[in-house]
Amino acid sequence: MDLKTITEQIMVYVTDYAWNILGAILIFFIGKYVARKLTNLLGKLLKRQKIDETLIQFLDNISYYALMIVVLMATADQLGVDTTSFLAIFGAAGLAVGLALKDSLGNFASGVMLVFFRPFKIGDVVTAGGVTGKIESISVFNTVFLTFDNQKMIVPNGQITNDVITNINANPTRRLDLVFGIGYEADILKAKAIFKASMLADPRVLKDPKPLVAVSELADSSVNFFVRPWVKTGDYWDVKFDLTEKIKLALDEAGISIPFPQTDVHLYQKSD
Repeated sequence: MDLKTITEQIMVYVTDYAWNILGAILIFFIGKYVARKLTNLLGKLLKRQKIDETLIQFLDNISYYALMIVVLMATADQLGVDTTSFLAIFGAAGLAVGLALKDSLGNFASGVMLVFFRPFKIGDVVTAGGVTGKIESISVFNTVFLTFDNQKMIVPNGQITNDVITNINANPTRRLDLVFGIGYEADILKAKAIFKASMLADPRVLKDPKPLVAVSELADSSVNFFVRPWVKTGDYWDVKFDLTEKIKLALDEAGISIPFPQTDVHLYQKSD
């Protein structure tokens, strides 16, 4: 075989392989573009059906990754890779990776549970996984919280499902549980009237259920009252702060003191 023949065969091989590489590149980028477009289309269709935003984001992620696996398989096939062997290798590698990343897979399973059982949704204020904040997003592996002091907290889904989940604003109304103490020498009936008047004067306090004022405890240095109005969930903190201040000012104006812990020290002079 002369040099010319060898050169021609090499050129044919290089040309064919170059076309395979070019085809693989085109399949990958076009496939990626189509996968993104199909995922966006799915999201729009789900929104038209008024599906919950949390479920839409989750299905978008799953759909996109599934389509990208198909694109990668087609790309490998264009390069001449035996996809059957590739699947076997991928399965074995997947098992090894699964054992190494069992915590991540646990987070994935927890993400599926959060989406389908829906203990909370995007926009809810939740205490879960040791964090309290507003839910910004729920992905397959973690959930993003925005705390009240504007910090972004990324919590693994497994940590959330393995803990108690408190959905703070799941219901439209909440009860305020306030405790006030007055001195034993104070007029109990007068104090109760002040508590009731302060609640009734606030238009954000609901009439139904009826607010509660009751003596809760005869403590060591004070008579303690439960003051429990019901409010809309969105008004909870504003009413709590405002009502606490108004009741304190009203008690001061009425001459009713709120006892505080104090220690009396008695000094005895020892005689010679």
